[in-house]
Amino acid sequence: MHIKVRQLVYFLAVADAGSTSRAASTLNVSQSVVTEAVQRLEGTVGAELFTRHARGMTLTHAGHQFLRHANEVLAALRNAESALRERPDTLTGTLHVGVTSLVTAYHLPYLLGHFERVFPNVRVVVREDRRSDLEHRLIGGEVDVAVMNLSGSLDRGALETRTLLRTPWRVWLPTNHPLTARERVSLSDLRGERLLVLRSDEVEDVTALVLSGGADVRVRTSSVEAMRSLVAVGVGVALLPDLLYRPWSLEGDRLEARPLQEDLPRLELGVVWRRGSALPEVARQFLVVTGEFARVQPHGVRARD
Repeated sequence: MHIKVRQLVYFLAVADAGSTSRAASTLNVSQSVVTEAVQRLEGTVGAELFTRHARGMTLTHAGHQFLRHANEVLAALRNAESALRERPDTLTGTLHVGVTSLVTAYHLPYLLGHFERVFPNVRVVVREDRRSDLEHRLIGGEVDVAVMNLSGSLDRGALETRTLLRTPWRVWLPTNHPLTARERVSLSDLRGERLLVLRSDEVEDVTALVLSGGADVRVRTSSVEAMRSLVAVGVGVALLPDLLYRPWSLEGDRLEARPLQEDLPRLELGVVWRRGSALPEVARQFLVVTGEFARVQPHGVRARD
């Protein structure tokens, strides 16, 4: 059986119009072309699909049955055509993404790597900034989406959010520190300790809790790698999100991490975009990819409980 798509189109047009002449007018072809296509279709399926009469044509019982299948076939073809038009490798454009410094170093490489593999022809422009500045840039339309800390205050009336991961806090310790003997460390244990503070939007609120207890701050730095090295050689201890922890410094020195006894709010990283805005297609697909990425997080960024 060799049924042509054009025959199905002409059959549906006649079924809808009730005559070959009206169908031909709708299709902008001659009546004889429509008549021949319907007759050939009836010959192929081995059944009369229409009853001919003076006022036009009506579907037979077989015609009604065939009509349902013809609609399904053409709908499937339209869906297949649409899917091909929307292939990831055909999507083009520029995506403006805002990120905070912590995201840039420890989350963005995995996320952008995944997005660019799916959409290789999309140009991604990344802007790193403070969280408060990113909020203004999102609302002002300077960036399409941002990946940043969702903890604390955000303008929820102007911004939509979606959580990608939540990560607990850990105390980083030198391997020979007495607190490594404990399964958990409390904030009170850090009083009097030499504290290393990471200068970052994401951790400043929690660091303030430690500082309020009278901690002895020895180093403030925006470098996580420096924090690892300083902890490993015994300069001090640090309280940081678990997603940043690695057991070795760049110099090859080992450090330990212990869960915090207090149930502090977890650091919540997520994607943010302007509420009520018509997102460009590249940004809409970025949200889809981040949702997929959050369900299967790569090693190194998964929050450990």
